[in-house]
Parts: sequence; structure tokens; C-alpha cells
Amino acid sequence: MERVTTPLGADAGDDAALAALGEELRTAPAIGLDTEFMRERTYRAQLCLLQIATPARCVCVDPLGPLPLAPLAPGLQAEGVVKIMHAARQDLEVLWPLFGAMPRLFDTQVAAALAGFPAQVGYADLVRQVLGVTLHKGQTRTDWSRRPLSPEQIEYALDDVVHLADLKSALEQKLAQLGREAWLAEELAALGRPEDLFVAPELAFLRIKGLNELDPWRRELARELAAWRERRAADRNRPRSWILSDTALRGMVLRVPRTPAELAALEDVAPAFVENSGEEVLALIEAQRPPAQLAAPGPRPRPDPTFTAAVKHLAEITRQVATQLGISPELLATRRDLEALVQGDTAAAPLRGWRGPVLGERLRAAL
Repeated sequence: MERVTTPLGADAGDDAALAALGEELRTAPAIGLDTEFMRERTYRAQLCLLQIATPARCVCVDPLGPLPLAPLAPGLQAEGVVKIMHAARQDLEVLWPLFGAMPRLFDTQVAAALAGFPAQVGYADLVRQVLGVTLHKGQTRTDWSRRPLSPEQIEYALDDVVHLADLKSALEQKLAQLGREAWLAEELAALGRPEDLFVAPELAFLRIKGLNELDPWRRELARELAAWRERRAADRNRPRSWILSDTALRGMVLRVPRTPAELAALEDVAPAFVENSGEEVLALIEAQRPPAQLAAPGPRPRPDPTFTAAVKHLAEITRQVATQLGISPELLATRRDLEALVQGDTAAAPLRGWRGPVLGERLRAAL
């Protein structure tokens, strides 16, 4: 496979080359994809480099150059073209604003987990273990937004796509031997759904630790504050933590400030936040109509021993089944899945799809 070491799109004269690449993508049976991006200073990740491998060549495309990436869209959106990626979620999140839905995805990390590798196995480790190729990862901490890119950066980026097709073939062969092709098809069908890639503002509070045992009023306040932060971060394209840290948000939920002085006294609330956003946040709190006698947050309640024992029992069954199958337990069920089962959730993940006959029936019987 040819390795093209000059990125396309960095020069206005690359329009014909981009068009040719787009046509190549549209007619290819499968292509490898990867991205390099930056998100330290923004809410939305900034695409800095797009790596593509076709059957004939692998090439980098520069999205920061003067040319639009529209010629690539038909190939990336084509139903007949398999898009091979590794740990695809973050890449899909970056690519969605440019190309929308990309059907027929193949995630080598997902396939590897079903074949018995660790659930979060890295690309370099997988290439080494499956293909016997050692990749040089010296550019892991590079700033991909800086130009020009060095030859070492380009080679590093190309390495991330050049082996994807071979990984796909090897993993498909392994899963066929194990009789797990249907498992893979089900997992791949669930990739790339926008509801899984992007958090709804109203559900953003579920990602914040330390809010699980709130009273109903505080839980609703947490929902409103987290949604406000999510929208503000998106509008300004700044990281959530730059708008309001989790520590500060938890403090507002637990202490319920009513005045600028009370807001300023909370941990990790800067004076600039009080000055610029304090009035808006305090109005939001008041709009929730705090109870006249709002109880102070008490100590976290001790877990119900019966509930804890049931979850522990289901976790042990999950571990046993995973050992028998040679896969990671978290691929079968997370602790949250098991807690949902004990709480009576009949639609919990371990009861659905391929997990149902493999694990779900045993868990249901244990309950």
C-alpha cells in the first residue's frame, strides 16, 4: 500500500486531488479512518487531521487548509463502503458535524473485545498482538493544530490507518471460529447513533459524580444547572469546566446559595463567575422554587445490604460467564446494568440481544 506523505488539502491546488480521493472512496469496498483532534480549549473537538486508507494507498487530509472536505462526503456516506475505525466513538463525534451519519461502520476495538481482548485494548497493542507489527508512538502528545506537520507526525498518523483492513480480516476470522458473527453484527449496528455520541443538556447531570443520593428537589436543581452549563459551553464553544466546574456545581446543589455572597463562598467559584453569571444562576435557583424549609444535605445513606448483596451475586455470575467465554466482564454487563436489574428494569442491557441467552437468563433466574 502506498503511503502518501504530503497531506491533501493544505494547498488550494489540491482540489483535483481531493476530488480524485473522493471518487476513490466512493468505489472502495472498505476504507480505514482515523482522526487527530484537539479539545482542550473548546466544547466541540476541533478536527486537525483526517487519515484515510483505501485498498491502494493511505493519505492524510488537512481540514485546516483552504479547501472544503465536501468531495469526501459521498464516499463516507455510501452504504456500500465499510468504514473501519478503532475506538470509533470520539472520531465519529468529530466527523458528524462535517459528514453526518456514516453507515456500515466496523470498530476493531469492539470486534477485538468480542474475540477475547481487553474491552479497551489500544490500537498499537492490537496491531502488535494480532499482526506482529510494532508501531512507534512517539507523537502521542503532539499539537495537531500546529502547521506545518513534520514528517514524523505524518508517518505516525498514517500508521493509525494502514493496518485497519488487516485487523478487520483477522478479527472477523477469529469471531467466525468462535461463532460470534451475530454478536459482532449487533454491536456494530449500534455504532454511530447521535443519541449515543452527544449528550442532551437535560441529561448532562447524569455524568456528574456525587449526585446520586440527592433529594428530589436537589436532583431537579442539578438537572437544571447542568443543562444551563451544557448550553452555555456549547454556545461559547468552551469546555464545560471553563464555564463551571463539577465541584462548584455540586456545591450549588448541596448548599443552594441565594445571594451573591453565598455563591462566592462556595468552593471553586471564582469572583469572575459571580460577576458575569451569578445573577443568572441565582435566578435559575429561585425559579426552581426552593422549599421554605429545605433540609440540609445529610450524610450519604448507607447502601441497603440486601440490594448490595444481590448486585454482588449478579456480578459474580457475570464474572463466571465472562471467564467461560474468555471475554471481559464489563463487555457483558456494567455495575450500573446489574443495579438496574436488581431494581426491576426488564429492559436492562444484559437481558437484550445476544447477551440475553448468554447471560441474561442466568441473571434473571438468580433474581
